[in-house]
Amino acid sequence: MKRRVLSVASECVPLLKTGGLADVVGALPKALAVHGWDMRVLMPAYPGLAETMKRPKVVWTDTDLFGGPAQVLGGRVEGIDVLLLDAPHLYARDGGPYSDDSGDYADNPERFAALCWAAAEIARAGLSDGWRPEVVHAHDWQGGLAPVYLRQAGVEDVRSVITVHNIAFQGRAGADKLDALRLRPDDFTSEGFEFWGDISALKAGLVMADAITTVSPTYANELMRGEFGMGLEGVLQARAGVLHGILNGVDTDVWSPDTDPAIHPYSARTLSEKRKNRAALIKEFGLGPVPGPLAVVVSRLTTQKGLDLLPDRLAEFTWRGGGLVVLGSGGPEIEMALRHQADLNPRRIGIRTGYDEALSHRIFAGGDAVLVPSRFEPCGLTQMYGLRYGTVPLVAATGGLADTVIDANPAAVSAGVATGIVFHTTDALGLEQALRRLIALYDDTKTWRQLQRNGMKAELDWTRSSAAYATLYEGLFE
Repeated sequence: MKRRVLSVASECVPLLKTGGLADVVGALPKALAVHGWDMRVLMPAYPGLAETMKRPKVVWTDTDLFGGPAQVLGGRVEGIDVLLLDAPHLYARDGGPYSDDSGDYADNPERFAALCWAAAEIARAGLSDGWRPEVVHAHDWQGGLAPVYLRQAGVEDVRSVITVHNIAFQGRAGADKLDALRLRPDDFTSEGFEFWGDISALKAGLVMADAITTVSPTYANELMRGEFGMGLEGVLQARAGVLHGILNGVDTDVWSPDTDPAIHPYSARTLSEKRKNRAALIKEFGLGPVPGPLAVVVSRLTTQKGLDLLPDRLAEFTWRGGGLVVLGSGGPEIEMALRHQADLNPRRIGIRTGYDEALSHRIFAGGDAVLVPSRFEPCGLTQMYGLRYGTVPLVAATGGLADTVIDANPAAVSAGVATGIVFHTTDALGLEQALRRLIALYDDTKTWRQLQRNGMKAELDWTRSSAAYATLYEGLFE
C-alpha cells in the first residue's frame, strides 16, 4: 500500500504557472510514485481550473471558510491527482493568482490561510473518499500556515514539511489579523511566527514544520547567512538540524531536444542539427548574421536575476560578434534599457516581453549560451534547460546555479567535466569578464563542443531528488 502525502501550493503545472515553483509541484507526484508515495496536490480553484479536471468529485466541504462556503474538488489532470479548493469569495478574481493591475490583493493573507486551513482539516479528518495524508508538504509562504494549523488541531500522527523556493517572499500580515487568520496569540512571539511586529506565514512554517527543505544544497547554506536569509537567517540557524537542501530536477519528458515537438530535433550525437534551430531563431527575431555566440535570456527581468547589469555590457559583446535574444517581463527600467539596446542594434539584439512556453523551447534550442547572472538563485531551472539543450549556461556562483554548472576553468576542461561558465562576483565587472570568456570559449570549437555534450549528458531528472524526498518523508516517522 502506498503512503500518502498532501502537497499544498499556490500553483502547479499544468494548471497554472507563474514561476519555477509550479514546475516543481507538478513534477513531484510522478517522481515520488516510483518510491511508493501517493501525492495529491491541493491548490486554489482559480477561474477556469475546475473545467480542466475529468469528472471532478466533491471530496470535502466547509460552510464558512474564511468568509464563505467552500468545497474541494478531486480529480486528475494530466496524470496528477489534484484537489482544487473551490471558494469563489477568495479565488474568483479577474486578475492573476496573487494580484491584479492595482497590485497585490489586500486579502492575500486570508486567501492562503484558507488553503492551509483546508490542508490541516484534510489531514485531521481525511477526505470523503477515505484518503488521508501521513505527511503535509507545504510550499513557500502560501503553504506556511499549514504546519501551524496542524499543531493547533492537535494532529499528532501527521508530519509536516515546508519547502522554501524563494525566501524573499514571506507572506507578512499585520498583527491585527490574528483573529481573522485563526491564529493563537500565544504563538505571536519571536520564537513563533512574529516577525518585526507582523505575522509571517513563512516564518510560521519554518518554526512549526517537522522538516524544512530548500531547492538546492548551496541555497540551504546561503539562507543561514545575513546576505541571503532576508531576516530569517537566525530561524534557519536554530533549525539547521532539520534543514535539507534537495536540488530540483527537470521533467526530461518535456525538456528533451530529441523529442521536443516545438523544435527541429537533435541530440548530443547530432549537435550539428542544432544549427537549424539557431538559424530559425535568428530569423524569428529578425536578426542579421551573428558570427559569435547567440546568447539567450528567458527570465523575469529583475535585479534578483542580475539583469540590470546586462544592458551596459551589450555594446562590447555585440561588437565582438555576439548576439542576444530575450524573452521575459518584469522591471520596466530593465525592459526599457534592453529595448534601447535593441533599438541601437536591431540586427544583433531581439526582445519579446511576456512569456510563451513554446517560444521558450525554441529559444533554448536555438541559443548558443543562456545567461543567468542572478544575485541569488534558490535553484534555477533555466540553466538546467540550457544544459539539456546544449545551450551553455553562463551563471553567477550562487544557489542552485553553483550546484548544477561546472565552470570551464583549465582543470575542469582538462578533466573533461566542464559544462559552463561560472563567475563569482555578481557585478558589472564580473559579468563583463564572463561575457569575454564566453566569446573566447565559443571560438574554441573543440572545447565548446565538449561543454555542450557534457551538459547534455548531465543527470538532471528527478531520480536522485525524488529519492531524497522519499527518504526525508520516511525519516520523519523514525
